[in-house]
Order: sequence, then C-alpha cells, then structure tokens
Amino acid sequence: MSEVVHTRVTPVRYGFRHRTYFWLVDIDDLPELPRLLRPLARFDPRDHFGGTAPTLRAGLDRFLTANGVPDADGPALMLGHARVLGHVFNPLTLYWCHSSAGRPVCVVAEVHNTYGQRHCYLLRPDPQGRDEIPKDFFVSPFLDVEGSYRMRLPLPGDRLDLTVQLRQARGARPLTATVRGTQRPAGTRTLLAAASRHPWSTAAVSLGIRLHGIRLYLKGLPVRPRPIPPTQEGML
Repeated sequence: MSEVVHTRVTPVRYGFRHRTYFWLVDIDDLPELPRLLRPLARFDPRDHFGGTAPTLRAGLDRFLTANGVPDADGPALMLGHARVLGHVFNPLTLYWCHSSAGRPVCVVAEVHNTYGQRHCYLLRPDPQGRDEIPKDFFVSPFLDVEGSYRMRLPLPGDRLDLTVQLRQARGARPLTATVRGTQRPAGTRTLLAAASRHPWSTAAVSLGIRLHGIRLYLKGLPVRPRPIPPTQEGML
C-alpha cells in the first residue's frame, strides 16, 4: 500500500494525500494472474512509451537505444499502475534499468498528462538515487514548462520512498510530490484486499486529478497555454 502526497506552495498553498497501490514488476517476468483476476491487473505495452511496441521490454529498449543507452540490457523493474477494469492512467511510471551484470545504469521516468500525451525523462541517479533534469513537458495546466525536476528515486526494497520536486528560478520550489509505501507479495489475497480498499483505483486517480484541478481553478489559478509537446526519439 502506498500514499501519494502533493504539496503546492505558490502562488497558492494547496495539498492532498491519496492512498492507492502500485505494482513493482520485472518487465521480463510479468505476473501471471488467474483468469478471474486478470481484469484487476493487465500490463499492456500500448499504455507505455509510443504504444506501438509488442512488449514493455521492446518499448523500453527502443527508447534507450534511441537515447544512446546500449548497456541497459539486464533486469528492468517497473513501478506503476496496471490497467484495471479496462482503464489505466499513470501520472508517473518508473523503470530502474540495469546492465546484464546487474549494475544500475539509469532510471526512466515516464510521465503521462491528462491530455493523452506521454514523455520520458532519462536519469542517471547518484548512489542515493538523486538526479536533476530540466522540465520540458507540459503536465499541470497551472504551471509553465520551465525549471527543473529534482528527483530522488532509490530502487524500492521493503519500503518505497520517492520524491519529485519542481524547482524554478530564484529558488522557487512550487510543487513537491512524494510516494511512500510498503512492499507486499502480489498474491491473490493481497490483490483482492487492495482492490476492495481501492476499487477501480486507476479511474480514481484520473478523477482525483481533475477534481483537484477544478479546486485550484476556483482558487484563482490561471490556466497556462498548452505548448506543442516535444518529439522524442524512441517514443513513436
């Protein structure tokens, strides 16, 4: 089980907490669920990267190769939502990529916005899982495409503890998001318990994002013009 926390400090103060669950999977060894449970968790390659690759591994490899990362040919762990009852929305999907010898090589952060667009950031974290990259993809309708993301993305163990912070000019840090949780084996009982506590979890994520957007708009935040998204190699 995990808790997602968003804290916005400027130009208005606003925050929320949302409890949900994520999957941490080896993309080369995806879970095989009993037939009756498959509607509760489906991993479809069409939901990631360009949506045209036959498998998640093929989509990841295409992106890595196009961005000059030939040595991430070992295990790759993915953290994100599975498709539930035919619906999925992943604001952020993470891939921890390793060499064939098991050495950490990079992290890919795949971002989806509510306009149906996708974008991937390639990170080279330090031993503590930290890296900073320029923001170049429109996500929130209330924030321009400027500044950088400071991310702390250590490989999950028994605990999940991630941070993404937007940093702008003159030291402004308008938005910080954290994800914290505890890892549990994905057995039948665990999945049924998670689904009962968070029914149709992916639809809840989509609805929640839109409701928070309405509240921010009613607080007086102006909507920023949406630019044309950048074209990325390996995302076609």
